[in-house]
Amino acid sequence: MIDKRLVPYSGLKKEPFSGSHNGMRYMMRSDNGRDSTTFTVFVYPEPWCFEQTPEDQIESHTFDLSEEGLDLAITWLWERFEADAGITGNNAYCQKAYTLVSF
Repeated sequence: MIDKRLVPYSGLKKEPFSGSHNGMRYMMRSDNGRDSTTFTVFVYPEPWCFEQTPEDQIESHTFDLSEEGLDLAITWLWERFEADAGITGNNAYCQKAYTLVSF
């Protein structure tokens, strides 16, 4: 899903970092700009961007802005992905996305 080496750890204070994995989108964002000691990770289903995703479809968790916090955040992302995959036998993020755009 995400390689820790690709996350601009020191850059999280300046800019959000986002990506996707098999229907699950994620975004990492510092909580207080350059003075931040924490960051929040959001997960939400495709196909929408963060701003257009209904709030009830977004999950979030806050972590310390540290190497350990980044490790915990990546672990949490995997847990969210695996938990939804276990519910349906497929990834629920893909099903949520399909539900949002089906006619």
